[in-house]
Amino acid sequence: MTEIGVPTTPAGYWPDVESVPRAPLRGAAAHALLRFIAGRVPVRVVTVDEPQPPGPPVLRLRRPDAFYRRIGATGLIGLGEAYQAGDWDADDLAGLLTAGAAAMSGSLGRYRGLARIRHVPWLQWAHGARQPADEENTVEGARRNIQRHYDLSNDMFALFLDETMTYSSGLFAGPEDDDLAGAQRRKIDRLLDLTGVGDGTRVLEIGTGWGELSIRAARRGATVHTITISAEQQALAQQRVVDAGVADRVTIELRDYRHLEDTQGYDAIVSVEMIEAVGRKYWPDYFGAIGRLLAPGGRAGIQAITLPDERLPYADTYTWVQKYIFPGGVMLSVEEVERQLAAGTGLRLAEKRAFGWSYAKTLRQWRANFMANSDRVRALGFDEIFLRTWEYYLAYCEAGFVSGEIDVYQLILDRP
Repeated sequence: MTEIGVPTTPAGYWPDVESVPRAPLRGAAAHALLRFIAGRVPVRVVTVDEPQPPGPPVLRLRRPDAFYRRIGATGLIGLGEAYQAGDWDADDLAGLLTAGAAAMSGSLGRYRGLARIRHVPWLQWAHGARQPADEENTVEGARRNIQRHYDLSNDMFALFLDETMTYSSGLFAGPEDDDLAGAQRRKIDRLLDLTGVGDGTRVLEIGTGWGELSIRAARRGATVHTITISAEQQALAQQRVVDAGVADRVTIELRDYRHLEDTQGYDAIVSVEMIEAVGRKYWPDYFGAIGRLLAPGGRAGIQAITLPDERLPYADTYTWVQKYIFPGGVMLSVEEVERQLAAGTGLRLAEKRAFGWSYAKTLRQWRANFMANSDRVRALGFDEIFLRTWEYYLAYCEAGFVSGEIDVYQLILDRP
């Protein structure tokens, strides 16, 4: 199986990280804006290496001029690129990003007024431009977008995921539970329970991952048809299915959900954190496929990362995560799911269960594993910018769940 690594020769691979924008006036404006915000958010900005006394999280500037010019030129994308480049560090990266996200979302009480800053027209640059046209999730575009993330290297993902190779939120039993593999199995089992998967069930899985859900469904006696558009995931999932002894019950196909046809219908359809890669334009296609393929009396279970509905109008803005981690990715709200279902699918939202706190804990463990294995990540051919990119990404997502900016749900669909 071919492994795809980021080149260790950095020339040209990270163009917007390796070069600092020429934006002195915007840099000066960003400096003034940061001083304004820092006085109203529980964050300290320092330019020295000395240990800081206990208190709010510390943003430690290494190259202040480059830091301010990046933010001035591209806002929140520039903030991430400044971290990738090493222009700043933090003693508690997730805590720092959480404080900023909570203040901007209005969940920090006396800082609530800052939440309005995201809607000021002349500050819309802070949320990025529109997504590039070549990242639209057409059939070919979706395949390219998925390859840029999921086909990086199965070995790299194995260095921070648990033994189940599950790359979505676990469901922990409680605050003291630290068993990540157990949390992943609990999440899968609950979704299978809620969709009625058992002996003789015909199951469709949209988004294979590395095969754990298919394996657990097959062990219940179900027959599973699972689809993916990641060749790397398909190859490893197939091997894991064989090793688990359930290859006779699981079919793994390299296929887009839009190309599925089944006249008989599936008793259960499951899709775990795949809707984020669909794109707003194709939400009707996705939910329409589920409505078309679900047999009478069947149930569908979707695990989705969600936004508050009032933030949905801003979901299409181009963010750092879309630029460097999930090209073409767009989140939706629970209310939008209901609107999509009502638009002719014949389905309804029968049940919803949120567990964002578990995702924060999942991400915390992933980041700890990733950083503990940083030398092994380097040995796979990934460079220092890649390491800082993924450290920032995992901390950034954790901050989103801790602050309440985003959540994760298991949504159960059926026919009235």
